[in-house]
Amino acid sequence: MKSIKIFAPATVANVTCGFDVLGFAVHKPGDEVLLVESDAPGISIVDIKGDQGLLPKAAEKNTVSVAIKAFLEHLNLDTGIEIYLEKKMPLGSGLGSSAASAVAGVFGVNELLGRPLTVTELLPFAMQGEMLACGEPHADNVAPALLGGFVLIRSYDPLDVVKIDAPNDLFATIIHPQIEIATKDARSILKKSLLLRDAVKQWGNIAGLVTGLIKQDYDLISRSMEDVIVEPVRSMLIPGFEQVKAAALDSGALGCGISGSGPSIFALSRSLKNAKQVAQAMESCFQDLDIVSDVYVSPVNQQGPLIIS
Repeated sequence: MKSIKIFAPATVANVTCGFDVLGFAVHKPGDEVLLVESDAPGISIVDIKGDQGLLPKAAEKNTVSVAIKAFLEHLNLDTGIEIYLEKKMPLGSGLGSSAASAVAGVFGVNELLGRPLTVTELLPFAMQGEMLACGEPHADNVAPALLGGFVLIRSYDPLDVVKIDAPNDLFATIIHPQIEIATKDARSILKKSLLLRDAVKQWGNIAGLVTGLIKQDYDLISRSMEDVIVEPVRSMLIPGFEQVKAAALDSGALGCGISGSGPSIFALSRSLKNAKQVAQAMESCFQDLDIVSDVYVSPVNQQGPLIIS
């Protein structure tokens, strides 16, 4: 029987001002999925590790199997697939945990079957996993996890994604305080309407951030990393957020904000050395609050999914 094992990376969605339309991939953490072609038709999840028994094994209730099912139905195939999922990133972390599983699954089955679709064509199927996870088929996690690098979702209807060139010496610091925020809950508290002046400011910031990345203008990147719409609401769910953000900026970070729906917080720096200094400052803040945290420092992952074996 043929098999393939895939690693798919964690992602930072929104990137402060780009709610639901901007994200980037990192090298760690991530998820691993082993797919084994089976003689029996249908999709089955045989084993899940690293989830503390929290994730469902029912094929219709897990993001990895839902994405694979959508892919196979699109191609009118009844190929049997056995799934072995190893979660190597925390659940409800704001790091695209559900997206990484879905991306690893759909990328892997496409490879297993001889690449009938391009990588970009896999995106709608991975988004079905996000629909299951949080009720919205948003792409700001699955797109960078699948394509690598920074990705802008210009439009959802029709779906239009654009990879953005970014500086090679840009490093991300991510800290995950060991508290859990459900994506559905984090979306439910958002305002249903906003002031035009706030919308205009946000539009300017995301345009400035994308321009700064392309032009490698670090001052413009820094000035543009401001969220006047989502962060003021979601930050209230994260103990110590303002102190951690201030510590990151005081340590030289270009900008700092909530990763996805939180509680993870990310910062961007211009060098690995500075990113590590930022990590120490952020971790120290959570230690002062007696909150245990995990810290990751990574360049931007330009590759996306990786075939392990």
